[in-house]
Amino acid sequence: MESSRTVESGGGRRQATRQKLYEAAVTLIAEQGFSATTVDEIAERAGVAKGTVYYNFASKSVLFEELLRHGVGLLTASLREAAEKTALDGGSKVDALDAMIRAGLVFIDRYPAFTQLYVAELWRTNRAWQSTLMVVRQEAVAVVEGVLRDAIAGGELSEEIDIPLTAAALVGMVLVAALDWQAFQPERSLDDVHAALSRLLQGRVSGGQPRHK
Repeated sequence: MESSRTVESGGGRRQATRQKLYEAAVTLIAEQGFSATTVDEIAERAGVAKGTVYYNFASKSVLFEELLRHGVGLLTASLREAAEKTALDGGSKVDALDAMIRAGLVFIDRYPAFTQLYVAELWRTNRAWQSTLMVVRQEAVAVVEGVLRDAIAGGELSEEIDIPLTAAALVGMVLVAALDWQAFQPERSLDDVHAALSRLLQGRVSGGQPRHK
């Protein structure tokens, strides 16, 4: 899961190594589960020595916790950037929500293995990293909450909207729809999936007729 900004901003060789380890870990854990995946396998897949894993992360659990933090952080940044770009382009808050839906789909299309792991881990309650996962999940949802709050304040959306639940529902809709798309309807394009979710947004959240783009 590459973040070019991180590497270019001075993270250097160590950050590049961490990126390799993230990629190796997410692929292996998606293939065979967390418990079955060993540090030796992660190191071999990443093309580094086993000691390199422990130099960067205290344990396999810490590596996975940081992987979740890193991945959801990238998702959160992509949602925020989509909203900010829409504002700069003069779009409405509902337009910003639509742009965020597309940004989420693009992210999931790029990182399907990570998304599968993230969704699976949301439903587990016995993991050491559960509290971290809840924190980073809320950071992503909070970006959507902020846009919904501004939309209500600006009169674009009804004051009756439950902001926390609606934000969580929008994020969940994108996650589940994207995974369903990839698993059961891979012949569909990203544009097709976005158009369908956009109609739901325009027709349900905004309460108006879907706008044809």
